[in-house]
This record gives sequence, C-alpha cells and structure tokens, in this order.
Amino acid sequence: MRVAISEPRPVVPGPAAVDGLEVLAANNNLDVCEHDGRRHLAWRTAPIHFASAAARLNVVSSDDEGTTWAAETTIALGRDVREPRFLSWNGRLFLYFFTLGTTWYRFEPDRVFVTERTRDGWTDPEPISDPGVVEWRPRILGGVPVMSVYLGAETTYSTHPEPTRVELWTTDDGRAWRPLDPDHPVAHLGGTETDIVEAPGGGWVAVTRMEGPHGWGSDVCRADVAGTRDWRTRHYSNKLDSPLLFRDGDDVLLVARRQVPFGGRYDLGWSRPQPPARTRLYQLIYWATPKRTALWRVDPDTLDVVQLCDLPGRGDCCFPALVARGGGQYTVYDYSSALRHRNRPWFVGQLMPTGIYEVDLRIERASD
Repeated sequence: MRVAISEPRPVVPGPAAVDGLEVLAANNNLDVCEHDGRRHLAWRTAPIHFASAAARLNVVSSDDEGTTWAAETTIALGRDVREPRFLSWNGRLFLYFFTLGTTWYRFEPDRVFVTERTRDGWTDPEPISDPGVVEWRPRILGGVPVMSVYLGAETTYSTHPEPTRVELWTTDDGRAWRPLDPDHPVAHLGGTETDIVEAPGGGWVAVTRMEGPHGWGSDVCRADVAGTRDWRTRHYSNKLDSPLLFRDGDDVLLVARRQVPFGGRYDLGWSRPQPPARTRLYQLIYWATPKRTALWRVDPDTLDVVQLCDLPGRGDCCFPALVARGGGQYTVYDYSSALRHRNRPWFVGQLMPTGIYEVDLRIERASD
C-alpha cells in the first residue's frame, strides 16, 4: 500500500472563516459531514486551547465540496464547548458537543448537548446526558446509531486520577440516548476517546486512548459480534490520541496523533511511582514533547498497528475528520500549529494560534 498526500490547504483562517463569524486564535476541535448535498464543518474557536468562557462552535456549510462556505450557526454558551460531532441519519442531521467549565487549567466535563438542522435552521441546544459525560464519535454501525462516550474524566488531570470507563449508547430518535446493552453498559475500563468501525467479515474494530491510572497508551479491540461484550484486546504503549477509524475496502485505517520521541511510546515502562503519580509524570512528559498527525493501518485479525506515514500536523495538532470521495480518495480535515514549527512541544503549541487544514489522500495498491 502506498499513500499519496497533497499539499495542505488552509480552511480556517481561510475560506471557511466567512464574514460575520468570530474567529479567534485557537481553532481546533472539529468535525465534517456530508448531508443532503452539502458539506458541513463545525469547529471550536477560542482565545486559547484551554477552557475559556469565550469559546464557541462555528458551523458552516458548502455546496461545492469546500471551495466556498456559508455561515449556518454559532453556539456560544458562556462556557467552554468542545467535541462537535455530526450524525447524518435517516435524512436528519444532528450536531452533538459537550460543555466544560471556564477555568483554563481545569478539565471539568459537564454535559453532552444536541442541536438539529431543520428547515428553519439549527435548533436551540438541549442537554442529552447527566454531568460528567464526554462524547467521542457517533457512528452508524449495522444500520444502528452508536455513540461512544466516556465517564470519570474529571479526575484524569488531577493529583488523584481514577479509572475512566467507556460506554456505548444508542438512540431511536437522535435525542434520547441509552446504553446499547443495559445489562452490560461498560465496553472498556480505562479508555477515553474511542472510535469504532465495522470489521471486514463482521463484528467491530475499536481503538481507545488510555491515560491512566488503569493503563497508559492505547487498546486496539475486536468484537466478533457487534455489542459491548467479548472484546479481544491488544495493548500498545503508544497513545493514539483523537482516533479516527475508517475502512478502505477490507483495510482498516486510522488517523491519530503520535508521540515523536521515545519511539512513539507514552507508557515508558516504569514500575514506580505508584499509578496515580506515574500518570501525572507521563502527562507532563507528553505535554513537553513534539507531536505529529499520522496515518496507520490496523490489522482487524491480529490487531497489529503499523504507521504508514505522517500527515501535515505538528505542535498542537490532531482532531481529524474525513470525507470519502470514492476510489480510495479521501479529504482529511485537521487542525495544527503553524506547519513551519516542526518540533514545537505540544504544550507550547497549545499556547499559540492554531488553524484548520485539509489534505487529500489517495490510497494506492500494487494491483491498481
């Protein structure tokens, strides 16, 4: 397999930053979706990467595959807003996101919200979860909407972190979500950001990020039968942040952030100090080192993960979204610090301006 990558093209600042939208220095968490003949883009803009009362989500759309854009709505709730996620389902378009606090040095997850695009525009956001829930990505799996969420993250960056848990939810109307398996709601202990795709031949493949204290790095998982039970798991010391899984034929591919030093490892194999303190030390090391956005291939049977190439993201980077164009061609949207800053540490990048880019991928095989 060979991957051809185009030169990156700016989107924000750029053509999606249309007149009338407030675009601030940090432009990061984003999603893209094609629905009813239009391409929709939502992204967080704020003065800084960290929590801010001035944060907002801008939503724009395009009828010419992203050449020109039109403003649709802005969501500003007086507190931080993140993780915009589209779901195009049964002719309807939903946008999910979650709120946080306003103190920059605290991670205070609040609730997941939903808004829906109607003939009259986007509806007022409504909460769909209790406090403490973070959504990652809704998918249509086997014709059924499935959303991965994680709970317990309010302690992750504290001095006494506790294990997180991943749950899978489903819905009948896009608004009222419930556990996919009420008798077995927890799909993974210790994971956070989790993405899932259907595996070739049936079942699901998943990747989840783990930040401790119940393990560090990532788990790559396979369920032969769709659902929350009987996952086969392979652990990696690499932390595959912001996972985006997609299928190209029978190949399972992954876009995620990677660590540059230590051979890509997040878990450095220490046996001391105790897991809570080790979690804090690993976090500090990670913040102080450079990052890249990368493309990987995941073997759905062995669960091997092999890096194919880097994409043009560095510094503070990687919250990918993807549009499939057919024939092994894709457009990937991502955010990044200025691309000239090749080895800027992640934390430094989080303090500096970031923008959204798009890049075209073409998957080529020897038989093509």
